[in-house]
Amino acid sequence: MIFLWHQHQPFYKDLVTGEYRLPWVRLHALKDYYGMVKLLDEFPKVHQNFNLVPSLITQIQDYVAGTAQDPFLNVAAKPANELTQKERLFALQYLFQANVTNVIGRYPRYRELYERFREQGYSPEKAERYFQRGDFTDLQVLSQIAWFDEFFLEDKDVAALIKKERNYSLDDQKFVIARERELLAKVLPAYTDAAKKGSIEISATPFYHPILPLVCDTNVGSVSSPGLPLPQNRFRHPEDAREQLVRALDLHERVFGVRPQGVWPSEGSVSDEALAIAHTLGVKWMATDEGVLGRSTGVFFARDGNGRLPADLAQRLYSIYRYENAATSMHLVFRDHTISDLIGFVYSGMDPATAAGHLLRSIKEAAQPVLAQGRDAVVSIILDGENAWEYYPKSGREFLRRFYDAVQREAGLESVTISEAIARDRNILPLRSLVPGSWINANFNVWIGAPEDNRAWDYLHDAREFYAQNAARAREAQRKLAFEEILIAEGSDWNWWYGPEHHSVNDRDFDELYRKHLSNVYQALGAMPPDYLAQPIAAAEARPEFAPQTEYIHPRITGDKIRYFEWMGAAMFCADHRAGAMHGKQFLLDAMYAGIDNTYLYGRLDFAGPVPEMEFEIVVNLESWAAGEVRPRRALRLDAKVRDGKLIDWKVEGREGTGAASTNSQEESALVALLRSFEFRLPLSWLLATPSVSSPNNPKSSVAAIAPTSVVKLRMSLWQNRLPVDALPVEGWMELKLLSEAEMGAGM
Repeated sequence: MIFLWHQHQPFYKDLVTGEYRLPWVRLHALKDYYGMVKLLDEFPKVHQNFNLVPSLITQIQDYVAGTAQDPFLNVAAKPANELTQKERLFALQYLFQANVTNVIGRYPRYRELYERFREQGYSPEKAERYFQRGDFTDLQVLSQIAWFDEFFLEDKDVAALIKKERNYSLDDQKFVIARERELLAKVLPAYTDAAKKGSIEISATPFYHPILPLVCDTNVGSVSSPGLPLPQNRFRHPEDAREQLVRALDLHERVFGVRPQGVWPSEGSVSDEALAIAHTLGVKWMATDEGVLGRSTGVFFARDGNGRLPADLAQRLYSIYRYENAATSMHLVFRDHTISDLIGFVYSGMDPATAAGHLLRSIKEAAQPVLAQGRDAVVSIILDGENAWEYYPKSGREFLRRFYDAVQREAGLESVTISEAIARDRNILPLRSLVPGSWINANFNVWIGAPEDNRAWDYLHDAREFYAQNAARAREAQRKLAFEEILIAEGSDWNWWYGPEHHSVNDRDFDELYRKHLSNVYQALGAMPPDYLAQPIAAAEARPEFAPQTEYIHPRITGDKIRYFEWMGAAMFCADHRAGAMHGKQFLLDAMYAGIDNTYLYGRLDFAGPVPEMEFEIVVNLESWAAGEVRPRRALRLDAKVRDGKLIDWKVEGREGTGAASTNSQEESALVALLRSFEFRLPLSWLLATPSVSSPNNPKSSVAAIAPTSVVKLRMSLWQNRLPVDALPVEGWMELKLLSEAEMGAGM
C-alpha cells in the first residue's frame, strides 16, 4: 500500500511589491503540514510519501525568515484601536474565510462573531458598525488560533488562551502572532527528520506547479481531447519545463539534504515529452492517475456496485510499471481514484472509527484478487494533503490515528514509500506508450480549451515572446526577474480558477495576481504592459444561492417538481457545481427547498439530472434550536430508500436523548414522495414542541404553541453503500426562522 500526500499552495507573492495576495501558505502551514508528518511518530511501521511543491517551500521559508509581507497577518497583528476603517472592512472580509463548522464553529466566540457578520448578509460595510474594538481583538486572535495544528493546540500557553474564550488583550494578540512564526519554523525540519528516519519519502513537483505537458506544447491538449479548442498561439517551451524541474530538484536537495528520487508531476500530468525530460534529470519514478493508465492500455477500470475491480483489472491497476520509450525509462505508479476520493470527499461525513474501518476493508478487498494470484498488490492512494482536513472534525486526526493503528496491526498489509515498493517488487509490468493526460479525466481540459483558459495561455504566450525579444538588452537582475515571473505564470493554479470547473471566493484575487505576474514581465524589461492585462480574464459566474423563506407554503407532496408555484416563498439553497480547491466531488444534487406553515414542515430535494439509477438513500437531518441554547432541543432523521428510481421505504427516527419518537411510512400525518424530485412533509410538533406539550400523535400543534423554539435547521444528503456521496449544504445547515404567517409576510 502506497500513500502519497500532495502538499501545495499557489505562489501568492508579488515579486515586485513583495506582498502576499492571499494568506493560505501561512494558514495551512500552521494547520496541516506539521501535524500530517508528525503524526507518523506514533506509528513507526507506517511509511508514507509526501510531495512538497517547491514554490510552497520557498514561501514557508519567507515567513520563517520574517521577510514575508502579508497584509492579512498585518491586520491580524495590529491593535484593534489602531485599525483604519479600510483595515476593519478588510478584517471582516477575510478573517471569516474558513470552514464554518470545523474551524470557526470549534470556538464559540468565533462562531458568535461569524453569525453577527452573516446576519448582515456577509457585507463588511453593513457589519462594521456592529463590531466594537473588543470584538475585533477577539476576531483577530481567534481567526489565527483556529488554524493552529492539533499538536500546537496542546501547548499549555495556547491551551490557556483558548480556555479564556473571549475578551482577549493586546498581549494575547501579540503572543499569538509571535507564536505563529515559531510554529512555522517547525514545519520543514519535521519533514527532514522524518525522511532521515526512513519514515517518509519526499518527492518533488516542478517548481511553480506547471502542467509540464502543456508547457512543453499546448497542442498536446487536443491529443487527449480531440477537437478541443486551443489558444490562438501555440505555446511550446520544453526548455521552461526542464527549468521548472531542475529548480525543483535542486531546492529539495538544499532543503532536505537529499535529491528526490520521484516526482508527482503537477496534477498528475504526464506525456512522453515530460517523462523524457524527467529521465534526463535522473528522476526514477513518477505517479499519475488510473485514467491515464486506462487510456494508455485501452482498458476502462469499471468497478462493481461495491467499488471493486474484477481480477484482471485489479492486477493491471495494482502494479508498478516500467515505461520504456526510446532512450526514456521511468517507473510509474497509478492512483486508485475511487479509494483516494473516499478520503477526500466522503469520510469527513462519517464517524472516524467507521470511516477508518471502511478504508481498511476497501484496501484489503481491492487487493484480494491480486493476492489470490500469489502476487503482491500495490494499491496507490494519492490525494491533496491539506484541503480535505477542513471538512473533518479536528483536522481528521482521530480518523488518521485509527486507520494508521489498524494498518500496523493488520497482518499482510504494509504501508511503504514508493522507492521501497519499487525495490521490493518482482512483478513490474512493461509500458511502451503513454496517452498524455492528468488525474482529472485523463486530459487537460481543466487548464485549456475554455475561452478563459485559452485567453490566459495567449497572454502568457505574448509575455514569453516579449521576453525572448527584449531580455538580452536588459540588466541581469531585471532579466532574471522577468523570467521568474514567466515561470510563476506557467503555474497550473491560475487556469484552475479560469473556465467553468472551479471557483472560490478569491476568484478575483487569483485573476488579478495572474495578470500582475504577466504585467511584471513587461515592467521588469522597461516596457508598459499591454492594456488588456488591466481587464479581468474571468467572466462573472453564478455563485451558490440561498434565499430565506418569505411566506408560508402549502405544497402537495407528489415528488413532481414542475409544480413550481406551490414552492414559491420557500427557503432555497442551490448547489454550486464548481468544485473549488478540490476537484473530483460527485455532484448529484442540484437544489433544496424548505418551508413551514402553521402545522407542517415541508422539504424538497432536486437532483442534478434524472433520478440516479443506482440504489441509494436520502437522509434528511433536522434540528430545532431555541434561542440562547447550546444544543438542539430536538433532532430527527428522515431515511428514505430508493431502488430503480422508486421510493421503496422510509422512516423518521429521533436521535438519542432528543425525546422524539419514531414513525414509518404508515403514519398518516407525514408524507414522503419521489418522482422527479424528493419531497416530504412532517408535523412541526415532532420537532418543536416540548414532550410535555405535544407528541407525534398530536400533529396539529401550531407555531404559536411552540414559541420557545426559534430556528429549524435542515441538511439533506444522498448516500450509497452506506457512504455520503453528496449533500446540501456541503457545509453547515439551511435555517428556517419560525415566524407567524404575519411576521414572515412582513419580512421579519
